[in-house]
Amino acid sequence: MRIATRFAPSPSGHLHVGGARTALFCWAFAKGRDGTFILRIEDTDQKRSSDAASIGFAKDLHWLGILWDEGPEWQGVGGGPHGPYFQSERLELYNHHLQRLLDAGHAYYAFETGDELDAKRKAASAAGKPYRYDRAALALSPDDVKDKLAAGVPAVIRLKCPGHDVTIKDEVLGEATIPASEIDDFVIRKADGFPTYHFAVVVDDELMQVSHVLRAQEHFTNTAKHMLLQDALGFRRPAYAHLPIICNPDGSKMSKRDKDKALRKAVAERKLTEPPAGTVDAAAWAAWLGDKNVQLDLETGQKLADVLGITLPEINVDDFKRSGYLPEVLINFLALNGWSPGHDIEKFDLEFLRTSFDPRRVVKTPAKFDRVKLLSFNCDAITGMPHDEFLLRASAHGRMYHPAFMDRLGEQGIAMLAKASQERSKTLDDMFRGNRFFVIADDALTWERSKNTEKAMLGESPNGCDHLRALLPVLGSVTEWTSAGIEAAVKPYADAHAGGQLGKAAQPLRIAVSGGTVSPPIFDTLAILGKASTLRRIERAIHAFAAAPA
Repeated sequence: MRIATRFAPSPSGHLHVGGARTALFCWAFAKGRDGTFILRIEDTDQKRSSDAASIGFAKDLHWLGILWDEGPEWQGVGGGPHGPYFQSERLELYNHHLQRLLDAGHAYYAFETGDELDAKRKAASAAGKPYRYDRAALALSPDDVKDKLAAGVPAVIRLKCPGHDVTIKDEVLGEATIPASEIDDFVIRKADGFPTYHFAVVVDDELMQVSHVLRAQEHFTNTAKHMLLQDALGFRRPAYAHLPIICNPDGSKMSKRDKDKALRKAVAERKLTEPPAGTVDAAAWAAWLGDKNVQLDLETGQKLADVLGITLPEINVDDFKRSGYLPEVLINFLALNGWSPGHDIEKFDLEFLRTSFDPRRVVKTPAKFDRVKLLSFNCDAITGMPHDEFLLRASAHGRMYHPAFMDRLGEQGIAMLAKASQERSKTLDDMFRGNRFFVIADDALTWERSKNTEKAMLGESPNGCDHLRALLPVLGSVTEWTSAGIEAAVKPYADAHAGGQLGKAAQPLRIAVSGGTVSPPIFDTLAILGKASTLRRIERAIHAFAAAPA
Protein backbone atom coordinates (compact mmCIF):
# COMPACT_ATOMS: atom_id res chain seq x y z
CA MET A 1 0.00 0.00 0.00
CA ARG A 2 1.32 3.43 -0.94
CA ILE A 3 1.67 5.68 2.11
CA ALA A 4 1.02 9.33 1.28
CA THR A 5 0.22 12.31 3.46
CA ARG A 6 -0.44 15.89 2.49
CA PHE A 7 -0.14 19.32 4.02
CA ALA A 8 -2.71 21.56 2.40
CA PRO A 9 -2.61 25.16 3.66
CA SER A 10 -4.80 28.01 2.46
CA PRO A 11 -2.44 30.83 1.38
CA SER A 12 -4.21 33.61 3.24
CA GLY A 13 -1.41 34.71 5.55
CA HIS A 14 1.78 33.47 7.16
CA LEU A 15 2.42 29.90 8.27
CA HIS A 16 1.16 29.55 11.85
CA VAL A 17 3.17 27.34 14.18
CA GLY A 18 0.14 25.08 14.44
CA GLY A 19 0.21 24.59 10.69
CA ALA A 20 3.95 24.00 10.82
CA ARG A 21 3.44 21.24 13.39
CA THR A 22 0.78 19.64 11.18
CA ALA A 23 3.20 19.71 8.24
CA LEU A 24 5.91 18.25 10.47
CA PHE A 25 3.75 15.34 11.62
CA CYS A 26 2.55 14.68 8.06
CA TRP A 27 6.16 14.65 6.86
CA ALA A 28 7.36 12.41 9.69
CA PHE A 29 4.54 9.89 9.26
CA ALA A 30 5.12 9.54 5.52
CA LYS A 31 8.92 9.59 5.50
CA GLY A 32 9.16 7.15 8.41
CA ARG A 33 7.24 4.61 6.30
CA ASP A 34 9.04 5.21 3.00
CA GLY A 35 6.02 7.15 1.82
CA THR A 36 5.32 10.40 -0.01
CA PHE A 37 4.77 13.81 1.54
CA ILE A 38 2.67 16.15 -0.62
CA LEU A 39 2.33 19.92 -0.40
CA ARG A 40 -0.95 21.16 -1.87
CA ILE A 41 -2.03 24.80 -1.94
CA GLU A 42 -5.76 25.17 -1.27
CA ASP A 43 -6.38 28.54 -2.91
CA THR A 44 -10.02 28.19 -3.94
CA ASP A 45 -10.96 31.15 -1.71
CA GLN A 46 -9.97 33.82 -4.20
CA LYS A 47 -10.72 36.70 -1.83
CA ARG A 48 -8.28 35.50 0.85
CA SER A 49 -5.57 33.74 -1.16
CA SER A 50 -2.39 35.37 -2.42
CA ASP A 51 0.68 34.30 -4.37
CA ALA A 52 2.91 36.00 -1.79
CA ALA A 53 1.48 33.82 0.97
CA SER A 54 2.07 30.67 -1.11
CA ILE A 55 5.72 31.60 -1.55
CA GLY A 56 5.95 32.49 2.13
CA PHE A 57 4.64 29.05 3.12
CA ALA A 58 7.21 27.39 0.86
CA LYS A 59 10.02 29.48 2.37
CA ASP A 60 8.93 28.68 5.91
CA LEU A 61 8.73 24.93 5.29
CA HIS A 62 12.07 24.99 3.49
CA TRP A 63 13.69 26.88 6.38
CA LEU A 64 12.35 24.31 8.84
CA GLY A 65 13.72 21.48 6.71
CA ILE A 66 10.28 20.06 5.92
CA LEU A 67 10.78 19.29 2.22
CA TRP A 68 7.96 17.93 0.09
CA ASP A 69 8.22 15.06 -2.40
CA GLU A 70 5.31 16.29 -4.50
CA GLY A 71 3.91 19.79 -4.78
CA PRO A 72 4.70 23.20 -6.23
CA GLU A 73 8.17 23.32 -7.73
CA TRP A 74 10.38 25.58 -5.63
CA GLN A 75 14.16 25.61 -5.18
CA GLY A 76 14.70 22.08 -6.38
CA VAL A 77 11.83 20.37 -4.60
CA GLY A 78 8.32 19.51 -5.72
CA GLY A 79 6.79 18.52 -9.01
CA GLY A 80 5.24 15.09 -9.33
CA PRO A 81 2.67 13.02 -11.22
CA HIS A 82 -0.48 14.25 -9.45
CA GLY A 83 -0.38 17.96 -10.23
CA PRO A 84 -1.32 20.70 -10.60
CA TYR A 85 -0.76 21.30 -6.89
CA PHE A 86 -2.63 24.61 -6.72
CA GLN A 87 -6.36 24.00 -6.41
CA SER A 88 -7.12 27.07 -8.53
CA GLU A 89 -5.48 25.22 -11.43
CA ARG A 90 -7.60 22.07 -10.98
CA LEU A 91 -11.05 23.44 -11.85
CA GLU A 92 -11.48 21.10 -14.82
CA LEU A 93 -11.01 18.10 -12.54
CA TYR A 94 -13.49 19.43 -9.99
CA ASN A 95 -16.09 20.25 -12.64
CA HIS A 96 -15.86 16.70 -13.98
CA HIS A 97 -16.67 15.21 -10.58
CA LEU A 98 -19.34 17.82 -9.86
CA GLN A 99 -21.08 16.79 -13.07
CA ARG A 100 -20.87 13.15 -11.99
CA LEU A 101 -22.77 14.01 -8.81
CA LEU A 102 -25.37 16.06 -10.69
CA ASP A 103 -25.92 13.28 -13.23
CA ALA A 104 -26.34 10.69 -10.47
CA GLY A 105 -28.83 12.84 -8.55
CA HIS A 106 -26.46 13.22 -5.60
CA ALA A 107 -26.21 17.00 -6.02
CA TYR A 108 -28.38 19.86 -7.26
CA TYR A 109 -28.33 23.55 -8.16
CA ALA A 110 -29.69 26.10 -5.69
CA PHE A 111 -30.42 29.74 -6.54
CA GLU A 112 -31.25 31.44 -3.23
CA THR A 113 -29.53 34.76 -2.66
CA GLY A 114 -27.49 35.51 0.42
CA ASP A 115 -30.26 37.76 1.72
CA GLU A 116 -32.85 35.03 1.30
CA LEU A 117 -30.74 32.54 3.22
CA ASP A 118 -30.07 35.09 5.96
CA ALA A 119 -33.81 35.63 6.34
CA LYS A 120 -34.34 31.89 6.76
CA ARG A 121 -31.58 31.70 9.36
CA LYS A 122 -33.12 34.57 11.32
CA ALA A 123 -36.55 32.95 11.18
CA ALA A 124 -35.13 29.68 12.52
CA SER A 125 -33.34 31.55 15.29
CA ALA A 126 -36.52 33.44 16.22
CA ALA A 127 -38.35 30.13 16.44
CA GLY A 128 -35.62 28.71 18.67
CA LYS A 129 -34.64 26.07 16.12
CA PRO A 130 -31.27 25.25 14.54
CA TYR A 131 -31.06 26.32 10.92
CA ARG A 132 -31.05 23.64 8.23
CA TYR A 133 -31.30 24.25 4.52
CA ASP A 134 -34.88 23.44 3.57
CA ARG A 135 -34.14 21.92 0.13
CA ALA A 136 -36.42 24.46 -1.53
CA ALA A 137 -34.33 24.22 -4.70
CA LEU A 138 -35.34 20.59 -5.15
CA ALA A 139 -38.87 21.80 -5.95
CA LEU A 140 -37.60 23.37 -9.18
CA SER A 141 -38.27 21.40 -12.34
CA PRO A 142 -35.36 20.49 -14.66
CA ASP A 143 -36.64 23.10 -17.13
CA ASP A 144 -36.71 25.77 -14.40
CA VAL A 145 -33.11 24.97 -13.53
CA LYS A 146 -32.03 25.11 -17.19
CA ASP A 147 -33.77 28.44 -17.70
CA LYS A 148 -32.17 30.00 -14.63
CA LEU A 149 -28.73 28.78 -15.61
CA ALA A 150 -29.20 30.02 -19.18
CA ALA A 151 -30.28 33.41 -17.83
CA GLY A 152 -27.10 33.64 -15.76
CA VAL A 153 -28.82 33.50 -12.37
CA PRO A 154 -26.09 32.92 -9.73
CA ALA A 155 -26.20 29.35 -8.47
CA VAL A 156 -24.42 27.12 -6.03
CA ILE A 157 -24.33 23.34 -6.08
CA ARG A 158 -25.34 21.44 -2.94
CA LEU A 159 -24.75 17.82 -2.00
CA LYS A 160 -27.99 15.90 -1.47
CA CYS A 161 -27.20 14.27 1.84
CA PRO A 162 -28.57 10.74 2.36
CA GLY A 163 -29.91 11.48 5.84
CA HIS A 164 -28.07 8.92 7.93
CA ASP A 165 -25.62 9.23 10.80
CA VAL A 166 -21.89 9.17 10.01
CA THR A 167 -19.35 7.40 12.21
CA ILE A 168 -15.79 8.70 12.16
CA LYS A 169 -12.89 6.49 13.23
CA ASP A 170 -9.94 8.66 14.16
CA GLU A 171 -6.38 7.55 14.99
CA VAL A 172 -6.13 10.19 17.75
CA LEU A 173 -9.64 10.98 18.96
CA GLY A 174 -11.14 7.54 18.62
CA GLU A 175 -14.64 6.89 17.30
CA ALA A 176 -17.49 9.40 17.16
CA THR A 177 -20.86 9.49 15.43
CA ILE A 178 -22.21 12.67 13.86
CA PRO A 179 -26.04 12.61 13.79
CA ALA A 180 -27.74 13.15 10.45
CA SER A 181 -29.61 16.07 12.01
CA GLU A 182 -26.33 18.01 12.20
CA ILE A 183 -25.53 17.68 8.49
CA ASP A 184 -27.69 19.54 6.00
CA ASP A 185 -27.25 19.77 2.22
CA PHE A 186 -24.01 21.72 2.24
CA VAL A 187 -22.60 23.75 -0.64
CA ILE A 188 -19.92 22.02 -2.71
CA ARG A 189 -19.53 24.63 -5.46
CA LYS A 190 -19.83 28.36 -4.87
CA ALA A 191 -21.58 30.87 -7.09
CA ASP A 192 -18.20 32.08 -8.40
CA GLY A 193 -17.61 28.68 -9.98
CA PHE A 194 -14.98 27.56 -7.49
CA PRO A 195 -15.48 24.43 -5.41
CA THR A 196 -15.76 24.73 -1.66
CA TYR A 197 -13.03 23.43 0.61
CA HIS A 198 -15.08 20.32 1.37
CA PHE A 199 -15.43 19.23 -2.24
CA ALA A 200 -11.95 20.10 -3.47
CA VAL A 201 -10.20 18.36 -0.59
CA VAL A 202 -12.11 15.12 -1.17
CA VAL A 203 -11.37 15.07 -4.89
CA ASP A 204 -7.72 15.93 -4.39
CA ASP A 205 -7.13 13.36 -1.66
CA GLU A 206 -8.53 10.69 -3.98
CA LEU A 207 -6.69 11.72 -7.13
CA MET A 208 -3.40 12.28 -5.28
CA GLN A 209 -3.78 8.87 -3.60
CA VAL A 210 -3.51 10.26 -0.07
CA SER A 211 -3.64 7.35 2.36
CA HIS A 212 -3.54 9.21 5.69
CA VAL A 213 -4.97 12.63 6.54
CA LEU A 214 -3.35 14.32 9.54
CA ARG A 215 -4.88 17.72 10.21
CA ALA A 216 -6.06 20.10 12.91
CA GLN A 217 -8.74 19.00 15.36
CA GLU A 218 -10.99 21.84 14.20
CA HIS A 219 -11.65 19.82 11.03
CA PHE A 220 -12.92 16.77 12.88
CA THR A 221 -16.64 17.40 12.34
CA ASN A 222 -15.95 18.28 8.69
CA THR A 223 -14.84 14.69 8.23
CA ALA A 224 -18.47 13.56 8.24
CA LYS A 225 -19.16 15.76 5.20
CA HIS A 226 -16.05 14.44 3.50
CA MET A 227 -17.14 10.85 4.10
CA LEU A 228 -20.54 11.54 2.57
CA LEU A 229 -18.85 13.00 -0.49
CA GLN A 230 -16.49 10.02 -0.72
CA ASP A 231 -19.46 7.66 -0.65
CA ALA A 232 -21.37 9.64 -3.27
CA LEU A 233 -18.35 9.73 -5.60
CA GLY A 234 -17.36 6.11 -5.01
CA PHE A 235 -14.01 7.10 -3.50
CA ARG A 236 -12.07 5.16 -0.86
CA ARG A 237 -11.67 6.63 2.61
CA PRO A 238 -8.21 7.58 3.88
CA ALA A 239 -7.31 7.09 7.53
CA TYR A 240 -7.79 10.20 9.67
CA ALA A 241 -5.83 11.60 12.60
CA HIS A 242 -6.92 14.96 14.02
CA LEU A 243 -4.28 16.85 15.98
CA PRO A 244 -4.92 18.95 19.11
CA ILE A 245 -4.69 22.71 18.81
CA ILE A 246 -1.71 24.64 20.14
CA CYS A 247 -2.70 27.28 22.66
CA ASN A 248 -1.14 29.86 24.95
CA PRO A 249 -0.25 28.85 28.53
CA ASP A 250 -3.52 30.41 29.74
CA GLY A 251 -5.50 28.19 27.38
CA SER A 252 -6.36 30.89 24.85
CA LYS A 253 -5.80 30.21 21.18
CA MET A 254 -2.50 31.39 19.70
CA SER A 255 -3.50 33.90 17.05
CA LYS A 256 -2.41 37.12 15.38
CA ARG A 257 -4.74 38.91 17.81
CA ASP A 258 -2.08 38.30 20.46
CA LYS A 259 0.11 40.78 18.58
CA ASP A 260 -2.72 43.28 18.43
CA LYS A 261 -3.28 42.98 22.18
CA ALA A 262 0.40 43.66 22.84
CA LEU A 263 0.33 46.76 20.62
CA ARG A 264 -2.83 48.12 22.22
CA LYS A 265 -1.40 47.58 25.70
CA ALA A 266 1.80 49.46 24.82
CA VAL A 267 -0.13 52.35 23.26
CA ALA A 268 -2.44 52.59 26.29
CA GLU A 269 0.48 52.55 28.74
CA ARG A 270 2.12 55.40 26.84
CA LYS A 271 -1.21 57.25 26.54
CA LEU A 272 -0.62 57.85 22.84
CA THR A 273 -3.35 59.66 20.94
CA GLU A 274 -1.35 60.21 17.75
CA PRO A 275 0.67 57.61 15.83
CA PRO A 276 4.46 57.80 16.14
CA ALA A 277 6.03 59.26 13.00
CA GLY A 278 6.60 56.81 10.18
CA THR A 279 4.41 54.03 11.56
CA VAL A 280 0.66 54.26 10.94
CA ASP A 281 -1.18 56.79 8.80
CA ALA A 282 -3.75 58.93 10.60
CA ALA A 283 -6.82 57.28 9.08
CA ALA A 284 -5.65 53.74 9.86
CA TRP A 285 -4.68 54.83 13.38
CA ALA A 286 -8.11 56.30 14.04
CA ALA A 287 -9.86 53.21 12.70
CA TRP A 288 -7.65 50.94 14.79
CA LEU A 289 -8.10 52.86 18.03
CA GLY A 290 -11.82 53.20 17.44
CA ASP A 291 -12.59 49.52 16.91
CA LYS A 292 -10.99 46.63 18.79
CA ASN A 293 -11.95 44.31 15.94
CA VAL A 294 -9.73 46.23 13.51
CA GLN A 295 -6.15 45.00 13.29
CA LEU A 296 -3.10 46.60 11.73
CA ASP A 297 -1.45 44.67 8.92
CA LEU A 298 1.66 42.72 9.93
CA GLU A 299 4.20 45.12 8.43
CA THR A 300 2.58 48.20 9.98
CA GLY A 301 2.21 46.48 13.33
CA GLN A 302 5.90 45.54 13.31
CA LYS A 303 6.90 49.14 12.50
CA LEU A 304 4.84 50.40 15.43
CA ALA A 305 6.32 47.77 17.74
CA ASP A 306 9.86 48.72 16.72
CA VAL A 307 9.23 52.40 17.46
CA LEU A 308 7.56 51.57 20.79
CA GLY A 309 10.47 49.31 21.68
CA ILE A 310 8.38 46.21 22.34
CA THR A 311 8.69 42.65 21.11
CA LEU A 312 5.49 41.20 19.68
CA PRO A 313 4.62 37.61 20.62
CA GLU A 314 5.74 35.14 17.97
CA ILE A 315 2.83 33.37 16.31
CA ASN A 316 3.97 32.45 12.82
CA VAL A 317 7.09 30.60 11.71
CA ASP A 318 8.50 33.81 10.24
CA ASP A 319 8.12 35.50 13.64
CA PHE A 320 10.34 32.90 15.27
CA LYS A 321 12.84 33.13 12.45
CA ARG A 322 12.97 36.92 12.82
CA SER A 323 13.40 36.56 16.59
CA GLY A 324 16.47 34.41 16.08
CA TYR A 325 15.23 30.93 16.91
CA LEU A 326 17.02 28.05 15.23
CA PRO A 327 14.90 25.94 12.85
CA GLU A 328 16.07 22.66 14.35
CA VAL A 329 15.10 23.87 17.82
CA LEU A 330 11.66 25.02 16.69
CA ILE A 331 11.11 21.67 14.96
CA ASN A 332 12.12 19.80 18.12
CA PHE A 333 9.87 21.94 20.29
CA LEU A 334 6.85 21.78 17.96
CA ALA A 335 7.06 17.99 17.90
CA LEU A 336 6.76 17.97 21.70
CA ASN A 337 3.58 20.06 21.53
CA GLY A 338 1.02 17.29 21.52
CA TRP A 339 3.32 14.29 21.00
CA SER A 340 5.93 12.47 23.04
CA PRO A 341 8.52 9.89 21.98
CA GLY A 342 8.52 8.42 25.49
CA HIS A 343 11.55 7.34 27.54
CA ASP A 344 11.96 10.90 28.90
CA ILE A 345 13.52 12.03 25.60
CA GLU A 346 13.06 15.73 24.93
CA LYS A 347 15.81 16.81 22.55
CA PHE A 348 16.05 15.22 19.13
CA ASP A 349 16.44 16.02 15.44
CA LEU A 350 14.36 15.47 12.32
CA GLU A 351 15.86 12.07 11.68
CA PHE A 352 14.86 10.86 15.14
CA LEU A 353 11.33 12.18 14.58
CA ARG A 354 11.15 10.48 11.18
CA THR A 355 11.93 7.09 12.66
CA SER A 356 9.96 7.53 15.89
CA PHE A 357 6.74 9.36 15.07
CA ASP A 358 3.56 7.42 15.80
CA PRO A 359 0.18 9.19 15.77
CA ARG A 360 -1.00 6.89 18.55
CA ARG A 361 1.25 8.87 20.89
CA VAL A 362 -0.46 12.16 19.99
CA VAL A 363 -2.51 13.51 22.89
CA LYS A 364 -6.17 14.49 22.61
CA THR A 365 -6.03 17.64 24.73
CA PRO A 366 -4.78 21.07 23.57
CA ALA A 367 -1.02 21.53 23.71
CA LYS A 368 0.19 24.55 25.69
CA PHE A 369 3.00 26.48 24.03
CA ASP A 370 5.68 27.05 26.68
CA ARG A 371 7.80 29.95 25.39
CA VAL A 372 10.13 29.78 28.39
CA LYS A 373 10.99 26.17 27.57
CA LEU A 374 11.47 26.98 23.88
CA LEU A 375 13.84 29.81 24.76
CA SER A 376 15.77 27.48 27.06
CA PHE A 377 16.10 24.92 24.25
CA ASN A 378 17.33 27.64 21.91
CA CYS A 379 19.81 28.99 24.45
CA ASP A 380 21.29 25.53 24.97
CA ALA A 381 21.68 25.04 21.23
CA ILE A 382 23.33 28.42 20.65
CA THR A 383 25.75 28.31 23.55
CA GLY A 384 26.62 24.71 22.73
CA MET A 385 27.38 25.08 19.03
CA PRO A 386 30.93 25.58 17.67
CA HIS A 387 31.81 29.27 17.54
CA ASP A 388 32.47 29.25 13.80
CA GLU A 389 28.94 27.98 13.26
CA PHE A 390 27.51 30.65 15.55
CA LEU A 391 29.36 33.38 13.66
CA LEU A 392 28.11 32.02 10.33
CA ARG A 393 24.49 31.76 11.44
CA ALA A 394 24.43 35.04 13.35
CA SER A 395 25.94 36.84 10.35
CA ALA A 396 23.29 35.38 8.03
CA HIS A 397 20.60 36.50 10.47
CA GLY A 398 22.12 39.97 10.62
CA ARG A 399 22.26 40.33 6.85
CA MET A 400 18.58 39.44 6.63
CA TYR A 401 17.18 41.47 9.53
CA HIS A 402 19.86 43.98 10.59
CA PRO A 403 21.71 45.10 7.43
CA ALA A 404 22.54 48.56 8.85
CA PHE A 405 24.12 46.89 11.88
CA MET A 406 26.23 44.66 9.64
CA ASP A 407 27.36 47.59 7.50
CA ARG A 408 28.23 49.72 10.53
CA LEU A 409 30.41 47.12 12.24
CA GLY A 410 31.85 45.41 9.18
CA GLU A 411 33.11 41.85 8.99
CA GLN A 412 35.80 42.29 11.66
CA GLY A 413 33.49 44.06 14.09
CA ILE A 414 30.78 41.42 13.69
CA ALA A 415 33.34 38.68 14.31
CA MET A 416 34.45 40.41 17.51
CA LEU A 417 30.87 40.97 18.66
CA ALA A 418 29.92 37.36 17.95
CA LYS A 419 32.87 36.13 20.01
CA ALA A 420 31.84 38.38 22.89
CA SER A 421 28.12 37.54 22.60
CA GLN A 422 27.72 33.80 22.09
CA GLU A 423 27.81 32.78 25.75
CA ARG A 424 25.24 35.48 26.58
CA SER A 425 22.88 34.82 23.66
CA LYS A 426 19.60 32.95 23.86
CA THR A 427 18.68 33.73 20.24
CA LEU A 428 20.54 34.78 17.11
CA ASP A 429 18.86 38.15 17.44
CA ASP A 430 20.18 38.91 20.92
CA MET A 431 23.56 40.19 19.78
CA PHE A 432 21.81 42.67 17.50
CA ARG A 433 18.74 43.62 19.53
CA GLY A 434 20.70 43.98 22.76
CA ASN A 435 23.51 46.03 21.26
CA ARG A 436 21.76 48.69 19.21
CA PHE A 437 24.02 51.34 20.73
CA PHE A 438 26.73 50.20 18.30
CA VAL A 439 24.81 51.57 15.32
CA ILE A 440 23.47 54.75 16.90
CA ALA A 441 25.31 57.87 15.77
CA ASP A 442 27.70 59.14 18.44
CA ASP A 443 25.88 62.46 18.66
CA ALA A 444 22.47 60.75 18.93
CA LEU A 445 23.25 58.45 21.86
CA THR A 446 21.24 59.13 25.02
CA TRP A 447 21.72 57.79 28.53
CA GLU A 448 19.51 56.08 31.07
CA ARG A 449 18.93 58.24 34.15
CA SER A 450 18.22 55.38 36.54
CA LYS A 451 19.36 54.88 40.13
CA ASN A 452 22.12 52.58 38.93
CA THR A 453 23.50 54.99 36.35
CA GLU A 454 23.25 57.96 38.72
CA LYS A 455 25.10 56.05 41.43
CA ALA A 456 27.82 54.94 39.05
CA MET A 457 28.31 58.34 37.44
CA LEU A 458 27.52 60.85 40.21
CA GLY A 459 28.19 58.98 43.45
CA GLU A 460 30.86 59.64 46.03
CA SER A 461 34.11 61.13 44.75
CA PRO A 462 35.92 59.91 42.82
CA ASN A 463 32.75 59.08 40.89
CA GLY A 464 32.21 57.76 37.40
CA CYS A 465 32.54 61.13 35.74
CA ASP A 466 35.82 61.70 37.58
CA HIS A 467 37.17 58.40 36.31
CA LEU A 468 36.03 59.15 32.77
CA ARG A 469 37.82 62.50 32.77
CA ALA A 470 41.01 60.80 33.89
CA LEU A 471 40.60 57.93 31.41
CA LEU A 472 40.21 60.17 28.36
CA PRO A 473 43.95 60.83 27.97
CA VAL A 474 44.74 57.24 28.96
CA LEU A 475 42.56 55.87 26.18
CA GLY A 476 43.67 58.58 23.80
CA SER A 477 47.24 57.32 24.09
CA VAL A 478 46.37 53.71 23.22
CA THR A 479 48.05 52.83 19.91
CA GLU A 480 46.88 49.22 19.61
CA TRP A 481 43.07 49.58 19.71
CA THR A 482 42.23 45.98 20.56
CA SER A 483 40.60 44.37 23.57
CA ALA A 484 44.01 43.43 24.93
CA GLY A 485 45.51 46.84 24.17
CA ILE A 486 42.66 48.70 25.87
CA GLU A 487 42.76 46.41 28.91
CA ALA A 488 46.51 46.96 29.19
CA ALA A 489 45.87 50.70 29.49
CA VAL A 490 42.77 50.69 31.75
CA LYS A 491 43.78 48.02 34.28
CA PRO A 492 46.86 49.90 35.58
CA TYR A 493 44.68 53.01 35.93
CA ALA A 494 42.16 51.06 38.04
CA ASP A 495 44.94 49.61 40.16
CA ALA A 496 46.32 53.09 40.87
CA HIS A 497 43.14 55.19 41.10
CA ALA A 498 40.23 52.85 41.88
CA GLY A 499 41.70 50.71 44.61
CA GLY A 500 42.33 47.91 42.17
CA GLN A 501 38.59 47.59 41.51
CA LEU A 502 38.32 47.41 37.74
CA GLY A 503 34.53 47.70 37.89
CA LYS A 504 34.74 51.26 39.19
CA ALA A 505 36.36 52.25 35.90
CA ALA A 506 34.64 49.72 33.66
CA GLN A 507 31.04 50.53 34.58
CA PRO A 508 31.31 54.29 33.86
CA LEU A 509 32.94 53.39 30.54
CA ARG A 510 30.07 51.00 29.77
CA ILE A 511 27.44 53.62 30.57
CA ALA A 512 29.27 56.29 28.58
CA VAL A 513 29.55 54.30 25.35
CA SER A 514 26.32 52.24 25.49
CA GLY A 515 23.86 54.52 27.25
CA GLY A 516 23.09 51.92 29.90
CA THR A 517 24.50 49.40 32.33
CA VAL A 518 24.52 46.33 30.07
CA SER A 519 26.87 45.55 27.19
CA PRO A 520 29.26 42.84 26.04
CA PRO A 521 32.56 42.70 27.98
CA ILE A 522 33.73 46.29 28.18
CA PHE A 523 37.10 45.97 26.45
CA ASP A 524 35.50 44.04 23.58
CA THR A 525 32.82 46.73 23.40
CA LEU A 526 35.35 49.56 23.11
CA ALA A 527 37.40 47.65 20.54
CA ILE A 528 34.33 47.03 18.38
CA LEU A 529 33.10 50.60 18.71
CA GLY A 530 36.41 52.09 17.63
CA LYS A 531 38.69 54.67 19.20
CA ALA A 532 37.13 57.82 17.76
CA SER A 533 33.57 56.85 18.73
CA THR A 534 34.68 55.75 22.19
CA LEU A 535 36.38 59.05 22.98
CA ARG A 536 33.52 61.09 21.52
CA ARG A 537 30.91 59.25 23.58
CA ILE A 538 32.93 59.59 26.77
CA GLU A 539 33.19 63.35 26.25
CA ARG A 540 29.44 63.65 25.66
CA ALA A 541 28.59 61.47 28.68
CA ILE A 542 30.75 63.59 31.00
CA HIS A 543 29.00 66.72 29.79
CA ALA A 544 25.51 65.16 29.96
CA PHE A 545 25.81 63.82 33.51
CA ALA A 546 27.67 66.84 34.86
CA ALA A 547 25.26 69.35 33.33
CA ALA A 548 21.86 67.71 33.85
CA PRO A 549 20.19 67.12 37.24
CA ALA A 550 19.12 63.60 38.10
